[in-house]
Amino acid sequence: QVQLVESGGGLVQAGDSLRLSCAASGRSFETYGMSWFRQAPGKEREFVAGISWTDDNTYYADSVKGRFTISRDNAKNTVYLQMNSLNPEDTAVYYCAGGRYMSRSREPRSFDSWGQGPQVTVSS
Repeated sequence: QVQLVESGGGLVQAGDSLRLSCAASGRSFETYGMSWFRQAPGKEREFVAGISWTDDNTYYADSVKGRFTISRDNAKNTVYLQMNSLNPEDTAVYYCAGGRYMSRSREPRSFDSWGQGPQVTVSS
């Protein structure tokens, strides 16, 4: 497993942008597929975006496609989530997750490393 620490959450207005970062400690980060999930109050945790470990292929939930971008920098052991055109429905706790040799999974159970989850609040 890797240890994950997120940063970059906060309170923004609708239409604003925000970038989340997730720094990993441990070895072999480049062998981890990474994803972002989110959980709003009273709702289940849902997949947001993922990036595979093999070819940096990215995949997104339909609700964020075209607005959010996931990327990774293996030299810095960090994965990012750039969020543009935020709206109040994006308000949630956002979790970074990692799974070794993971490609294209959207299921939380597939990931064995999780960050603490910063709050993102979008006001209207």
